[in-house]
Amino acid sequence: MPRENRKRGKKHKSKPSQPVPSEPGPSWIVTAPTNEDFNPEAPFGYVDADLKAYFRNVDLHIRDWQEGREQVETEAGVDPNTEKHMFFLAALSEMRGKEKQLATDADCSLVIERIAYSMDDFVRRVFLDSLAGSYETLVKHRFASHVCQTLFTVVSDTVARETTAVVPPPRPDSAHDQDELRTATELILDVCKELLPSISALLTDPFASHVIRALLGLLCPSSAAAADETQRTTQGGTVRSKKSARWKSQQGPLVSVFQDIDKDSPPRARGMLPAFRKMSQEIIQTIRNELGPNEVRALAVDPVACPCLLMLLNVEAELNIADEHGSLMDRITVGAVSASLDKNTPSLIPLTPSDYLATLFRDPTSSHLLETILSRASPNPFGLIWDAYLCGKLRRLAVHPIGNYVVARAIGRVDGVRLEGVYGELGVGVGEGGGEGEGGVWEKMIETARTAVLRAAIDRSVALRCAEQSAIEAACAALRLNPESDQDRKYLVPCMLSLKTLKTRDISSEGDEKDERQERQERQEPGESSSSSSSSLARPTTVQGSLILQSLLKLSSPYNQPVIDSLAALDPSSELLPLAQNPTSSRVLDVFLDSPTVPSKSKRSFVQNLIGTYPLLVDDRIGSRVGERCFAYADTYLKEKIARSVLPHEQTLAASFYGKFFVRKMDLVLLRRRPEEWKTGQARKAQKKGNINDVIPSMTSMTSMTSMTSIKSTTSTKSTDPPTNLRTVVDTDNVPGVPSTKPPFTKAPEPTGATGGTEGTEGTKPTKPTKPTKPPNPPNPDSKKRKREKEARVRDEIDELFDAAVDSTKKKKKRREVEEVREVKEVREVREVETATTTTPGKVTKTTTTTKTRRALDEKDGKEEKSVDRELTDVLEAIRAAPKTSSWNPKVKAKAKVRDER
Repeated sequence: MPRENRKRGKKHKSKPSQPVPSEPGPSWIVTAPTNEDFNPEAPFGYVDADLKAYFRNVDLHIRDWQEGREQVETEAGVDPNTEKHMFFLAALSEMRGKEKQLATDADCSLVIERIAYSMDDFVRRVFLDSLAGSYETLVKHRFASHVCQTLFTVVSDTVARETTAVVPPPRPDSAHDQDELRTATELILDVCKELLPSISALLTDPFASHVIRALLGLLCPSSAAAADETQRTTQGGTVRSKKSARWKSQQGPLVSVFQDIDKDSPPRARGMLPAFRKMSQEIIQTIRNELGPNEVRALAVDPVACPCLLMLLNVEAELNIADEHGSLMDRITVGAVSASLDKNTPSLIPLTPSDYLATLFRDPTSSHLLETILSRASPNPFGLIWDAYLCGKLRRLAVHPIGNYVVARAIGRVDGVRLEGVYGELGVGVGEGGGEGEGGVWEKMIETARTAVLRAAIDRSVALRCAEQSAIEAACAALRLNPESDQDRKYLVPCMLSLKTLKTRDISSEGDEKDERQERQERQEPGESSSSSSSSLARPTTVQGSLILQSLLKLSSPYNQPVIDSLAALDPSSELLPLAQNPTSSRVLDVFLDSPTVPSKSKRSFVQNLIGTYPLLVDDRIGSRVGERCFAYADTYLKEKIARSVLPHEQTLAASFYGKFFVRKMDLVLLRRRPEEWKTGQARKAQKKGNINDVIPSMTSMTSMTSMTSIKSTTSTKSTDPPTNLRTVVDTDNVPGVPSTKPPFTKAPEPTGATGGTEGTEGTKPTKPTKPTKPPNPPNPDSKKRKREKEARVRDEIDELFDAAVDSTKKKKKRREVEEVREVKEVREVREVETATTTTPGKVTKTTTTTKTRRALDEKDGKEEKSVDRELTDVLEAIRAAPKTSSWNPKVKAKAKVRDER
């Protein structure tokens, strides 16, 4: 634009704006303060740096105490927990007034969780009360939610003690002196009332959902246990996820540092309190009112809300309100509960399947929820769900990666009729194999290692005691084995442990035989035997196969025989020994010995077949446990055979880390010295434990022992009656330090009076019938202890008693010798007179006299032998009549001392 055409306008100054007057509002409306420094990560402010450093030091001390690395040194008679109490009181005083800030801090929240496990009941109540009014904010916080979860977990012990009227009195120095401190039960109820208006939104919150699960577990303890069983996990459960549990395990053990709490007080088990039952019903009713059917079904597929919904279903079933129209279970099952309650609907009309519920069988998240429904539903809804969604569809679901767990859970509740239908549908009983090969679906389960359905069916057959023949046929069909063939039976255990069919196992064994031989040569050291390396090169075993074999062994006696025959066909050294030393397959042998349905004859044969391999078996961490089980089951006869087979290897096993316990348990020293006493002790132990297999044979052996000792007493003693103070006859052949009383030769007793025999039996006389010995009196229980003390004495003490008894019989011996010499002289004189009257004097008379003299000397020697036997008998009588207490006669001690000095 040209300059001349430009027009310059007037400059308008801006007028100042007039403020608009505001009308005064109501007095109860207050403008919210604007806090520009507000941070959602620290809604209650930040923790001071010095306080944070102090709690780091507290965390180090508590962790050392929990892990046992630091022991508090105290004087004698002083409680070791005194210093710890003072330390915790100082930490709690620093925490007072800053509980919310510390709970929301990333570093201090874990310290508070550690302290919570060591708090007493009063401190826990104070801490819960200090957080009142802010729980809705805290449960949504990333770090404070874990603090709330830990508090709800540990406060269950406080609630259990309050139910038994164990409430600690308030402390005088508490800040709550002006107000009455509520009990833990009242505090939990107030927390539930505070969270109740927003409970539906908290179910889907990623931080608040696990707090709600902990709160439901506190209100209804049985719901948490049932939910953990459904989820089949040992690391987290329903309250804590696997990721959270894995992270928490890295922080060390979270337990109380006080010894009197952890070790002395047993875990408390409690039921649902009436107040908690009422609050649980309010929570269920609030969720029903706020959420519609579609919203509840949406929670079932939500990874965050599904665990909460699972616990709500358990609480609903525990309160007996699941069988109602519009219940949470009814909404998830798309009207199955309502159809079972409708009286106008005939029971024969099947339920219309829903695509939504059919999808839950294959969903990784909601399949756990469906397992809970099938476990907690009443019989009528369960029958409708089975007929609509499972009957006729088991072939695909049984081998599905996720659906097989749901089917296995459902099979655990079926009756006998439906169980027969399961075996028939999956390939057993129809005669065609299902059109999927010779083994049907069962074989496909083995190939894919999805054996949950097979195991569940066998367990249900064991529980109901029906369709057991179909169960063993299904197991054999899965491995392509013929249960009627003896040749195929022996492969049942090896194939099932490796989860391979017979054909697959043969092909793999032929291909790997050369590789295994090379590996054995490479691994085997020059001084190592082939048997030691066989266990390391044993075939791989699976947990699924071991569990199936354990279930098969629990079947009734005719139906578990294929498994028993397969175990009996294994070679003890090359196949059974590696099986017993494997941590997985050894459990099969445990069930074999413990199952009441396995015949005792088979168990005894199994224990006997292992004789000869026990030294190698017990020299192992797992094998020692199996060896102890076999030894505990065996009767006294088998125990002696096992012990004598181990006796040559006693020194080797005594030096072994695992075998030494087995050797100590057998007490081989006592077996070597006094076998009969060892047998009696083993029978007594078995009688205390109630092992009938050991008591009956031991009674028989004790009876035979009694008869043998009575026979010895009649042959080794004189014809006179035994002393009245003797109750039993001692077998000195097995007593160390005492010579045997058995004569080297057994002679007929010589006649002492006039001969009364018949013609043709000149020079002999029939012996007098010996008097029957009295049966031994029953043992006096008061003298058992003294008897054991006497048997435990050393050989020196027995020698002292032996010498004392010999000294006491010296006078009797001298008298006998004098009488015997006088009798010999009289006989000699009589013989000489007879010789002088019958023959002429001379050489013949001298020869006859010499012969008679020799006969007299022989008779003297025989009498001396009898006197020696009498002396030994007197010694035994002295041993039996010896005092049974540990105090000895001082005269005997003095004589022994003089003898030792000589």
